[in-house]
Parts: sequence; C-alpha cells; structure tokens
Amino acid sequence: MKAQVMLPKVFNFPFTYNSKPENKIGNLVEVPFGSKKEIGVIWKNNYTEPKNIKIKDITNKTQYSIDKNLIDFIEWFSTYNMVPIGLVLKMVIGGSDKFVRIKDNLTEAKKTKKKTFNLTDEQANALDFLEKIDKKFDVSVLQGTTGSGKTLVYFSRIKKIIEKNNQALVLLPEIFLTNDFKSRFEEFFGFEPAIWHSKITPKQKRIIWKGLIDNKIKILVGARSALLLPFKKLGIIIVDEEHDTSYKQDEGVIYNARDMAIARANFEKIPVHLVSSVPSIETFNNIQNKRYRHIKISKRFDNYPLPKTKIINLNLNKIKNKFIANETINLVDDFLSKGDQVLFFINRRGFAPYLICKKCGYKKVCPNCSLYLTFHKLKNKAVCHHCSFEKSLKVKCKSSGDCEFIMYGPGVEKIYEEVKELFPQKKINIFSSDYLKSKEKTKNLFKSIYENKVNILVGTQMISKGFNFPKLNCIVVIDADFSGRGYDLRTTEKNIQLYHQLSGRAGRFSSKSLIIYQTLAPQNFTLNELIKNKSEDLLKNELQIRAKNKLPPYIRLIAIIVSSKDRGLSLQGAREIKLKLNKIRKLEVLGPVDSPLLKVKKNYRSRLLIRFDNQLLMQKKITNVLNGLKISPKIKLTVDVDPINFA
Repeated sequence: MKAQVMLPKVFNFPFTYNSKPENKIGNLVEVPFGSKKEIGVIWKNNYTEPKNIKIKDITNKTQYSIDKNLIDFIEWFSTYNMVPIGLVLKMVIGGSDKFVRIKDNLTEAKKTKKKTFNLTDEQANALDFLEKIDKKFDVSVLQGTTGSGKTLVYFSRIKKIIEKNNQALVLLPEIFLTNDFKSRFEEFFGFEPAIWHSKITPKQKRIIWKGLIDNKIKILVGARSALLLPFKKLGIIIVDEEHDTSYKQDEGVIYNARDMAIARANFEKIPVHLVSSVPSIETFNNIQNKRYRHIKISKRFDNYPLPKTKIINLNLNKIKNKFIANETINLVDDFLSKGDQVLFFINRRGFAPYLICKKCGYKKVCPNCSLYLTFHKLKNKAVCHHCSFEKSLKVKCKSSGDCEFIMYGPGVEKIYEEVKELFPQKKINIFSSDYLKSKEKTKNLFKSIYENKVNILVGTQMISKGFNFPKLNCIVVIDADFSGRGYDLRTTEKNIQLYHQLSGRAGRFSSKSLIIYQTLAPQNFTLNELIKNKSEDLLKNELQIRAKNKLPPYIRLIAIIVSSKDRGLSLQGAREIKLKLNKIRKLEVLGPVDSPLLKVKKNYRSRLLIRFDNQLLMQKKITNVLNGLKISPKIKLTVDVDPINFA
C-alpha cells in the first residue's frame, strides 16, 4: 500500500511512501527524506505517483493526527494566498520533529480569583443575538463603542461554548495586548489562559500544541499564527479588534488572519465573531450588504460619556521649537491638578525622524533602504525602522569638522523631553514598543499606571489598542494629521479607527474627559466628522470613493513585488512577468512602477498590481503563470494577495 505524505517544506505536492493499512489521512508520520528523517502528514491520494523511483517506507507513525477539515483549509489557504502547501503545513505542525516526540506534559491551568459579572440589558441583548444562529457557520459582528464591555459579552459567549466540551480561539492583533487582556480573562474565567505568539518558548509551544490536539486546552488566546493550530474540537473563533491592520502578516507567508479566520470557521462549520468599535471597510461593506449579522452596543460602562473634543489650530498657536501649544498646557494642568492621568499621543517612535546637517546639508539616510534614519536617544544612534540598521551621529562634514545635525519633526522621545520640562514635578513614562521590550518592564509600567503612580504617559499607536486605564481622562494628539502618505489607500479608514480607539481610552470611569487635537488642518473633513462621532458616515463616504476608483472591497488586488540588487533588473523582470500575465483573460495588470519605498535591505523594488473582479478566484491561474517563469536567480518575487498598502 502506498501513501502520499506532505512535508512541512517549500513544496506544493506530497511525496509517495510505502505505508501500512493502519496509516490514515491526517496521521503524522516519520519518513526518510534525503539523509534525514522528517515528520509529515499523510495527505489525500489525489496526486500522481512518481515513476521508476524506488519508494521508501514510512518509518514511524506518531500518536497524533490532524482532521480533514484542517487539511482542506490548508489546501484552500495555500491556493488563496499563493504559497506552497508545505509552508502552510509548517505553520500547523512546526518543522522537523519538535512537536512529535513530546515529553512535556500540560500542567493544570493555574486557578485564579474569579469575580462575578452581571451583563447590562444591552450586553445581554447582544449575547442573545450572537447565540441565535440558524446555521453552524455564521459571521457576526459585535460592534461597541470603546468601554462598552464587548469583551464581557464574548467571554460570556465562550463560557457556554466550552461548557459543551468545545474549544475557543481568541485572536488579538498585538501580543502587547495580552497582559491587560490576561487579567480580565482570569477575573472572568477563574484560570489562566493558554497564550500563543512568536515570543513564547519552544517548550511552551510543544505543550500548547499537545494540549489543543488532545482537547485538554479549552481556550487559546493568540496572535495571527494561532489560527493554524490543530484544535481537536474548535467551537468558535473570536477576532478582537478585527479592523486592526496588524492582522496582516507581511513577511514570510503573507496572509490576513482576519480573513483566514472567517475561512477556517467556514471549513470547521462553526461561528466566528468579529469584534470592533469601528469595523474595517470590508466588514462594514458586508454588514451593509447583509452578508454578516450585526449587533451594536452604544452605551459605555455605567453610562460614562465619550470624551469631549477640542481642536487647537497650530497655525494660530505658533510654537517656536516646541510642539505643545500654550492652550494645551493650560487644559492639561486642570486635569493633573485633579489627580487625573494625561496621555500625549504621537505616532512616531524615537526622538526625531529626520536628521540634516546645517553646514553641508547631508541627510542621514539608511544605506540599505530608501528611508531617513530616526534618531533614538535611548540608544544615542540613528536607526532604520525597516531593516534595523544603526549608525552613530558622528559623521565627517564636507564643510569642516563633524556634521552638526538639526533634528526635524518630533518622535515620542522628543515629546517626552518637552513634557518633562513643562511638568517637572510629575511622574512621566514612555509607552512605546522600544521601551517595553521585556515582560518585566511592561508588567511594572501597567502596575504603576493602575496604581496611579504615573501622572503622564507619552505614547505611540500601541497605546490605542484595548488598554483600560481607569484614571486616564485627558488625551493630547500632538499632530492630528489626516493627509496620509499617498501610497496607502486605507489612510482615511485607519485614521477613523485610530482616533476613535484613542478617544475611547479616556474617561472610562469619569463623566469629565477630554481629547485635544493639535493640528495644522483644523478644517479637515475627516477630523470634523470624527469629533461629531460620525464614523459610520465616514465609512459610507469611503465606500463610495472606493467604488468610484475600482478599489477593494469592490475589486480584488494582488501585488507582485520584484526585487533585485540591480534596479534595472527588477524593472526588466517586472516587464517580462507582465507580458505573461496579460495572457490571462479578465485580468488587468498595472505597472510596473518603482515602489514608493524603492530600496529595502539593499534590494531595489518594482511593483505590479493585478486587478480583477472580486467574485473570481484567479489565484490558481496566476500561480501557474508565475511557476512557469524562467527568471534570473538574481530576482526575488513576493506575492501579496489583498495588499493593505503599496509601500
């Protein structure tokens, strides 16, 4: 008897081995491959067998297997995202044998102190709505203003699912969210959740993998990659903050975890709930077209109002070499005097994003990427945020001596220094990924914030995501810029979501809270609609613009990035690929053009954009063309299905 075995490697087909009758599709087995032994999965027998090749034997069967639903999902995922099946399988079972010879046992989930939670009428109504499903697969959107208790609703939903001996997967967009989320989880369920993300240890991964496949772990909280784990009895998927662009994996296997979560729920025939305060444009469009069920919670906890808003026109409040207006300082003082916490928000890491020598005009640019280097005071170096290249500030000047750099534009560190000068008696902390690299630092900062030992936070976009700070009642947006950078079609959508999320961090337990927008464009349409809390109108307007310009969600896009050390070679390669793709009917190929971010990690990048009707699945045809190409080994192709930006 022969069997097809898929290996977790860069292959789109299985290999044939001699097998025993007890080996079934989905079994994890050990096979000889080259000079090594590898772990693979017995696959469907619908692939052609090799001829005139000596067939080797399966050497060992493990006690583990994955089910048919997951195998079907892996194949679909591979086709849709145009990646080899073997690489998707690697995300499911890992490489080599690290998940198979498992000796690490699952310890009992640590018990914690449980609290009693009572749902409001609105929350109870939302829970009732989510439970009323007339078919097994169902996409429902739970929308609620920030601070309305959406988490409590879906926790209640999960509780009933796991009581039926099923499992639940909760996806979060950022691993930084897990600390705050974990404490709320423990208060509700009375035990610690299993948490999966890239930073957990290999041992912990083995234990979780085994716990899921044996149905011993009932609830998993995870980042994107948790979606591909082999659950035994998955009963529900929750995608929290579904609008967040962090769900898009943009390196290695490129995919959108939110969209793939919906697909996996479909294959598993289970419900999936998308949770957000302002849905993504695709989700909003599906709500409008009645494809997704939709329930909204409008009241915040204890009916606390959303913050009031104040726009400060920076054209009238000129600030010489400073970034915080006098009017802002007076308003902040009022909150600090009452013992409230204040957040200064600037969406730029580091100290200064541009460094230019005042004597010779030399600009600090990354030698590997088409990007200015950002000065980081923490490291006392200029850093590239794309390839992590670092350089000291000491540079020989063309005029005389060393360059004397002027630092343009503020980063979070620069604002921190200014805030320290303005409020020298206050305890001030930076809330940014550069400063919260260790678990201990993050834990200590959270503790200080909750105990009101921090008066002022200076934070980046990271702080807008799901944190619950009881005494935070004033937020200052240093530079409310809605212009975008030209190559991101989602600029408006992202701004609507970001500023709505941000305003929701304030006034969760206070009737008097304020968000201050400092801006050079006080008349901006998006900003003014946003402060009237008209996010739905803004999304409707955005959909009209998308329809008019033939953009998603009305059309499907696939980006092909052709990169090479030689700029001419990347453009030439892109032109040749376009000629081949033009032979496919019902396909529009735009480009090639230089990427806005022309050089990344020493490679020049050219882009093609494929556009086609979103009712068609053209990926197979495109994959066949790309697989048949004879291109120079000096060229690298990256395929991005449903791209989020065009950098």
